[in-house]
Amino acid sequence: MRRADRLFEIVHYLRGRRLTTAAQLAEWLEVSERTIYRDVADLLASGIPIDGEAGVGYRLHPDFNLPPLMFNRNEVEALVIGARMVESWGGPGLAQGARAALAKISSVLPKDRRTRIESSRLFSPDFFINPASGAQMDVLRLAIDEHRYVQLDYRDADHRDSHRRVRALGLFFWGHNWTLGAWCELRQDFRNFRLDRVTNSQVEAQAFPDQPGRRLADYLRAMSCNERIQ
Repeated sequence: MRRADRLFEIVHYLRGRRLTTAAQLAEWLEVSERTIYRDVADLLASGIPIDGEAGVGYRLHPDFNLPPLMFNRNEVEALVIGARMVESWGGPGLAQGARAALAKISSVLPKDRRTRIESSRLFSPDFFINPASGAQMDVLRLAIDEHRYVQLDYRDADHRDSHRRVRALGLFFWGHNWTLGAWCELRQDFRNFRLDRVTNSQVEAQAFPDQPGRRLADYLRAMSCNERIQ
């Protein structure tokens, strides 16, 4: 990557983020942290309003505006396949959002880039996907966003039915299946529920409390040590 391109990339990585460390930038741009420190110093000298310091992190001043860079070939194709995968696997709400987002992006691209979107040979077919997973997505996304309890009717791998009250924490895609990561009130522990095995879900009006030991960060730590997928 040319240095000029790297400087633009640094600015774009800093846009819309509260704090980005030099280590993160170095990993994303595949250079040393020392190079990032020099680049940030040069950006500051050229008048780019970057707040922060080495060893702590950087952010771009919120009032600064830089015209967006044009998408290159790989970026266009990444957007296309990403949107098409979401259309196939993300449920009705996200599918509609992916189509609308891709249409908006296409509308501001020059003709040659717009043609690349329309003629892309990257596909994510949906004819083999169990629609049961997508049917639960919008309901569970609402519960996660609003920190609400969910009542689940669930059928496990041995076809045993159970009813669970859970704290919905996050949705995870594993290539063929989505799972809901949650705190299960019945088991008093974290559990993963495959969406294609959820036979019914209902979001409660009651929000669950922010309780240490039962948060998303706690769930992620627990799963890294002992994966539980029912």
